Amino acid sequence: MATLRMTTPRLLALRALLDDPDREWYGLELATHAGLEPGTIYPILVAFENCGWLRSREDEIDPRLEGRPRRRYYTLTPDGAVGARDAVAGADRRRSRTLNRKLAW
Repeated sequence: MATLRMTTPRLLALRALLDDPDREWYGLELATHAGLEPGTIYPILVAFENCGWLRSREDEIDPRLEGRPRRRYYTLTPDGAVGARDAVAGADRRRSRTLNRKLAW
């Protein structure tokens, strides 16, 4: 399983994906749910897809009939769900250790 450098935006995206691990999300919907700007979510989704944590598919609609552009939907892969849970748990452990430290003075 691939490892990625975890940033706060990536962790927010993972937490949102883990809210419903079997759901298909489109980018703007996921960005809104994660509290991220739309321009931030797409590079994250590409990185997760490139490492095998997400799979995607394009809408099979006629944009003229629907009155909107096609969407790309993203779903966690089994490896992605495991990686996401591990990454979020690791971040929570690091945060907990940081909050429990006592000041030296």
